[in-house]
Amino acid sequence: MLFMCELQKKSKISSSRRLGLKIRLLAVATQMLQEEKEQKAREREAVLAERLPPLNLSGLSLQELQDLCKELHHKIDVVDEERYDVGLKVSKNDTEIENMKIKITEIQSKFKKPHLKRVKISAEAMLSVLLGSKHKESFDFKANLKTVKKEEEKKEEVTDWRKNVEAMSGMEGRKKLFDASGN
Repeated sequence: MLFMCELQKKSKISSSRRLGLKIRLLAVATQMLQEEKEQKAREREAVLAERLPPLNLSGLSLQELQDLCKELHHKIDVVDEERYDVGLKVSKNDTEIENMKIKITEIQSKFKKPHLKRVKISAEAMLSVLLGSKHKESFDFKANLKTVKKEEEKKEEVTDWRKNVEAMSGMEGRKKLFDASGN
């Protein structure tokens, strides 16, 4: 009830004032972003000026210019190697971070099942727990089962197989088979 009252209360700020505040906040945020970009550009220029002094190419001979070019190429190669190493470290750290995030979500989402104790309970007790006060009758499940009588299988007499082979050999045996199947 108290929660419903809180939802029904209107804010004290009108919608036009709220819109005006949002517009001002966005304007201040864009101005701050612009200043941050300019600051980064100034810092970059300062770092580049510190690392790379301006080249003075006037008055250099051909050999000195070639040496300067070789030195610059060597510096470029060193910087490329450093950039490649840093890029590898960053990508390795990114994959490690992703793996850690996956592990965290797996750990948080796992639910450990509690060890349940085996309880012996009769069918009547189970029904009384499930149905509550509605359960008044007692059920005898075994009484309702059908009884099935098994027919006894006819057992054939076990005789010596050699006598059976001799009796079935020749025309007499075939005649006995014919008579037995005809009946």
